[in-house]
Amino acid sequence: MSLVKMTASALAITTLSATVATARDQVQVAGSSTVLPYASIVAEAFGENTDFPTPVVESGGSSAGLKRFCEGVGATTIDVANASRKIREKEVKACADAGVTDIIEVRIGYDGIVFASQTNGPEFTEFTAEQWYKALAAEHFIDGELVANAFTTWDQVDASLPAVDIQAFIPGTKHGTREVFEEKVILAGCEEGGFYQAMLDSGVDEDTAESKCMAIRSDGRSVDIDGDYTETLARIDANNNGLGVFGLAFYENNTDKLKVATMGGIAPSTETISSGEYPVSRPLYFYIKKAHIGVIPGLKEYAQFFVSDEIAGPDGPLSAYGLVADPELSATQSSVAEEQTMASGS
Repeated sequence: MSLVKMTASALAITTLSATVATARDQVQVAGSSTVLPYASIVAEAFGENTDFPTPVVESGGSSAGLKRFCEGVGATTIDVANASRKIREKEVKACADAGVTDIIEVRIGYDGIVFASQTNGPEFTEFTAEQWYKALAAEHFIDGELVANAFTTWDQVDASLPAVDIQAFIPGTKHGTREVFEEKVILAGCEEGGFYQAMLDSGVDEDTAESKCMAIRSDGRSVDIDGDYTETLARIDANNNGLGVFGLAFYENNTDKLKVATMGGIAPSTETISSGEYPVSRPLYFYIKKAHIGVIPGLKEYAQFFVSDEIAGPDGPLSAYGLVADPELSATQSSVAEEQTMASGS
């Protein structure tokens, strides 16, 4: 947990304090579809076990949630943004420009990105990052030049893979999962196969080489999913050869419909993710608008409830749903309590 510090905006905080208390008594949350089920579990339990109303939790993706979060302070803006990636510098600036000057970052645990297909579909059982790069990259660097990706079936990518059409359903660009997918799978695969180094050796600068590596084909072989994982699952249900990119928890709650492949020879699980052995894992966060603490009823309590041992610990309901508990959870609890006490002045 950390505090993203900017210049304080006394006017914004004063205006908020004067108008919000009577305008809204329910915590409002939006953002990552990966964090959504965890936040929904917490919100329901919070409403049942405290005297505060159940928080309103919406999805939309990490980028969309942080955009709403950074619209300003006041009753018409959300209190918490869920994210499956860290907030970006440009988002911090957008927040500051709108008067959101103090942001509390809370890491809730870890999740892994998995690659799943229909249980009765082709035998997709193991992948490498290089295979995904070859299948989905917009262009390949061959004999000193970039050429359009000509692969149409998985066996063209690698003879060990099924001879079926490439049809991948991946998170859209507004989802934090997409950024992790591009960096830890597509870029990693470009590097793994030597394509990135070949571009550098030919005189291409590093930024351009990375950009070319991570550019995804747009010929229909790869389809962006802007909704949540239920939309990805629906696409796979309708396409026997389809492959989807999911969060571990969603897969574990749909094992009757999906089978998962290994990545780099490692099967995704809470154990391999917590140990760092599984190569495609990431921390999950939520961000609190510090100016709303002590003004929006229940916000302080919701945050502390979320990271409590009973909720986010290894024996809590979030772990049972698939969240990999943060080994530094106790430090997060202490930091949340300290920052919120400073914010509320109590």
